[in-house]
Amino acid sequence: MKLNIDKPLVVFDLETTGLDLVKDHIIQISYIKVFPSGEEKRQNLLVNPGKPIPKEVELLTGITNQLVANQPTFKDIAEKLKEEFTGCDFAGFNSNHFDVPLLAEEFLRAGIDFDFGKARLIDAQTIYHKMERRNLAAAYKFYCGRKMEDDFEAHRADQDAEATYRVLMGQLDKYNPEVQTEPDRQLPNDMDTLAAFSKTNNNVDFAGRMVWKTFTDSNGQETRIEVFNFGKYKGTPVVEALRRDPGYYSWILNGDFTNNTKQALTRIKLKEMNKS
Repeated sequence: MKLNIDKPLVVFDLETTGLDLVKDHIIQISYIKVFPSGEEKRQNLLVNPGKPIPKEVELLTGITNQLVANQPTFKDIAEKLKEEFTGCDFAGFNSNHFDVPLLAEEFLRAGIDFDFGKARLIDAQTIYHKMERRNLAAAYKFYCGRKMEDDFEAHRADQDAEATYRVLMGQLDKYNPEVQTEPDRQLPNDMDTLAAFSKTNNNVDFAGRMVWKTFTDSNGQETRIEVFNFGKYKGTPVVEALRRDPGYYSWILNGDFTNNTKQALTRIKLKEMNKS
């Protein structure tokens, strides 16, 4: 089945030095850029993380410190990636929970404000878990009819990105409304629908320090408002907390929070200032 897309879709995967959004960095980024015409462009990049790769990561991925020593840093390739990714939607496996947040963080560290809010984010893992509830290897066997270890080398971003792309295509075939008779088993080949189906939280920022909450006013009108999701102001509208405690904004900006959290908070603060 050909993807029903109205703008390029970047199917990507990352290998990293670890799982900490604040401290860890990308060591490999691989992607398949699928165009509305059906053309596909593949890219596989090793990245110097600027810090030692832990031994367990080397053993898991086969990517060593020596292998990335002469590779560009993310900052070196950030501008080119921005140009490549601008105007695209994104798909991955567990991407909404890790890959997209870390990629956003790397862009911000490189001084580039790449707005993922303008993209539709499709997570093949979320689709899979909601439909079948297993991991990538099981998803590949289930949707593609083959064992992943027979077709790919484990724990390499280029291999996993390729497998994810095939899984996504298999999902669209399996849950095609023309094939499935049960409404709750149907999944249209539509990027808006896939992005909405991939969404599992109401996070304002990727780390979930702020979330969207719906409030109903005295007239019965519902409004979505950003609220803090941690600390002493948990459940409090962000604007109200900053008005009550102006120093809280500086505390977060100087604290051990992701750049994306700080960026989202700044946007809320500036939006409120512009209303004044």
